[in-house]
Formats: sequence, C-alpha cells, structure tokens
Amino acid sequence: MTPEETARQAAAILDELEKAVVGRRRTLELVLVGILAGGHVLLEDLPGLGKTLIARSFARVLGLDFARIQFTPDLLPSDVIGAPLYDQRNGEMVFRPGPVFTQLLLADEINRTPPKTQAALLEAMGESQVSVDGQTRRLPEPFVVLATDNPIEYEGTYELPEAQLDRFLMRLRLGYLSAADETDMLRRRVARAAENVPLAAVTTAAGLLEMRESLERVEISEDLLDYVVAIVAATRRDPQVQVGASPRGGLALIQLARGQALLHQRDYVVPDDIKQVAVPALAHRITLRPELWVRRVSADDVVARLLGAVPTPRTDPAAPAAAVTG
Repeated sequence: MTPEETARQAAAILDELEKAVVGRRRTLELVLVGILAGGHVLLEDLPGLGKTLIARSFARVLGLDFARIQFTPDLLPSDVIGAPLYDQRNGEMVFRPGPVFTQLLLADEINRTPPKTQAALLEAMGESQVSVDGQTRRLPEPFVVLATDNPIEYEGTYELPEAQLDRFLMRLRLGYLSAADETDMLRRRVARAAENVPLAAVTTAAGLLEMRESLERVEISEDLLDYVVAIVAATRRDPQVQVGASPRGGLALIQLARGQALLHQRDYVVPDDIKQVAVPALAHRITLRPELWVRRVSADDVVARLLGAVPTPRTDPAAPAAAVTG
C-alpha cells in the first residue's frame, strides 16, 4: 500500500468513527496515528468522556478482534495472560489463553490493579508475546492496547510505574466536549432511538498491517532528526524536570510525525508534524520535580514550553518528496 492509499484509507476510517464518536476528531486522529505507528495508547481522563467507546469503535472499524479487561484490585496476572489447566480427559496440562490473546485489547482502568498484574502486560506490549511455564507464545498481529486511566481517584489505585508508561507510544487526555458538540451528541441519540451506533469495518487486520508498512516510506530529513534529538535533549536539561525522556521517546516522535504527515496528505515530514505530536509522545515519559505538584505545573505544560524554546529548522518541504495527492 502506498502512502497515498494509506492517506485515503485513514480518512475513510476517521469518517466512519465519527458516526459514533462526536466532537473528537483530533483525538481519533491521534489514536489512529498511534496505531499506524505500531504503538499502544493510554487514554487518561475523567469517567464518562468516551474512552471505552473510542476503543470499541476502533476495533469495529479496523476489523480487529476485540477483548476487554476490567482491571480491579483482585485481578491476577493469569487473568490477563492465561494459565495452564489440567485436562482430566487426557491427563495433560493445557494452556488456556487469557484475554490478552486478541488484536485490540481494552485495558480498562489499568491503574486499579496492583503492579504485579500491571507488569503482566509489559512483555505483551513490548514484545507481542507472553511467556508462561517457560514457553513463549506469540500474540496475534496486529496487537494494540488501548488503556484507560482515571486520574482523579487515588484511593485503591496504583500509579503506573515509569517502565509501564514508557511502553505506551502516547498518552491522550480527552477533556469535555464543547456545548455544541454535546448538544449534537444528544440530538443523534434521540434521532437514532437506539443505544449503539452500527459501524462498518473499513479495513481488516491485514489491511492495517499494510498501512503500517507504508509509514516506513514517509521521508524525514536529517535536520528534522536533529530537531527531534534537540527536543528530547531539552527535556533532560530543563530545571523543572527530574528525569527526562528516554531514547524511546525520540523513536516514538519520529513514527508519530510520519503518521501525522500522512493525515495531511503528505509523504514527507515537516516540523509542524513533530510539534503536533510532541506533547502526547513525550509528556508521560518525563518526571517533574515534586515541588511542581503544588504549583499545578503539568508535564504537558513543560513539553509545550520546551517546544517553543527549541529552534525550529528551516526545512524545504518540497525537497524530500512530492506531495501526496488526495
């Protein structure tokens, strides 16, 4: 699949998603970019803002197998990845796959389960495989985790450690709908006289893998690679940051910028593509100094400020390749 074909397919996917998800076009774009870049996405915001709806809608429109895990304090690692069971019929141990053996996994309220169970997802998210009783089992392709996190309830929750956060390609915060979008959502619900919106599959698992491959043909110039390194380095030098972004953050920024370029009907990256995905890609990878909590300074604010401080390269957008025509 060429970048041009991927751009058209991405537009069709977003249009179909908007039939069910109202007023979230930019969020849907970012989630799609994250999936195309081969990563996992953390949706962090208040209850009732559509996080679960977004995950279910993506599974339907992308034609992927879907499973949901409701994370609770009593959830065990075997409830996530599966466990061997004794089969009385043949007297052998048989592996029972857990819900992680799917193509799109919704990890709902992932911060409500203890670290031991959270860690059960680490290998699956990083290597697309699980190891049980000394045997490694591959997960289906593609394997995508969309996790939700409730940021306001702290009692009975377990904050995700840095190693787990770094497995997510990006973190998104939804926010409330505008008054006009919320009215439109209510109007649509009354008009269809049904709870759920029927969505059509725009592509398949094989089609999504082809779209991912086309991302590798999106050009990014040397000066933009230096720009990405400068942004990541700035997070490590800033006095408000205790721990800066890892090299994995730079890799994530490149792949997300390529996906962003495709959404803009281009097969080459410009500096604005990098800026548009920098906060979702890097904010969850940095640790702020503890005293900033009192001043209500967020990691998103710090990354946005650093973007304004790092000089933007003057790149000729026509140099890498011709524009994709839609």
